[in-house]
Amino acid sequence: MVAVLTTENLGFSVAGKPLVSSVNLLVSCGEVVALLGPNGAGKSTLLKLLCGQITPQHGRVIFDGRPLDQWPPRELARRRAVLPQSSAVPFDFTALEIVLLGRSPHGDAASCASLALGAMERTECAHLADRIVTTLSGGEMQRVQLARVLVQIDQAAPKVPRCLLLDEPISNLDPAHQHGALMVARELAQEGVGVLVVLHDLNLAAQYADRLVLMKAGHVVADGAPDDVLTEQRIGAVFDVRATVARNPVCDAPVVFIQG
Repeated sequence: MVAVLTTENLGFSVAGKPLVSSVNLLVSCGEVVALLGPNGAGKSTLLKLLCGQITPQHGRVIFDGRPLDQWPPRELARRRAVLPQSSAVPFDFTALEIVLLGRSPHGDAASCASLALGAMERTECAHLADRIVTTLSGGEMQRVQLARVLVQIDQAAPKVPRCLLLDEPISNLDPAHQHGALMVARELAQEGVGVLVVLHDLNLAAQYADRLVLMKAGHVVADGAPDDVLTEQRIGAVFDVRATVARNPVCDAPVVFIQG
């Protein structure tokens, strides 16, 4: 697989406290990578570094073979999209208009209504197209924003490396839509997109991700297949819980039971 997003010895501190330390990360086209860890592990800081929201103090981020800070913003935005934890919209836009904002880097929003509606069908929110977004629930808005980032990196052949960064995309969703959103992530990977998703649910991560990256105190403590990363000893050490790991009979992935 072709690497689309990598980091080299990435580090970032605040007031002398390391939030991210010596992180070497790889996301390839065609895979879903789930970023896991307890609160304060450095996941959100790492994601901000990966998307260029903050500048690393050590190391660098490389997108498709070029340092992130060397990419023109519009060119980068056509190939890499970011879904934050929350996206407040204090204006009376319709849901369809929000999704069409994803085409801003391409300059063709006026001709992309069908593309936007297709993305909304995919994220199960097409029925909200004409709704004013300030009237939507948190879960409905999350699905609309997911559709927005889908159309942002959608493009015609020839395909070039693309990447999607998702920060807790299922936090406001009910179980059915949680699975639906992660299934979309899997489908994107099958289409050649590199997907990095921050999750708290270990079992959903094991079910949908190709690789898990487990963080604690700013460090990556494990990076590999779900079966290799989710061991009882490691889960206990990272999350300070007692854990039992069994097999998920539905998808033959590890399933974690927390005993507190």
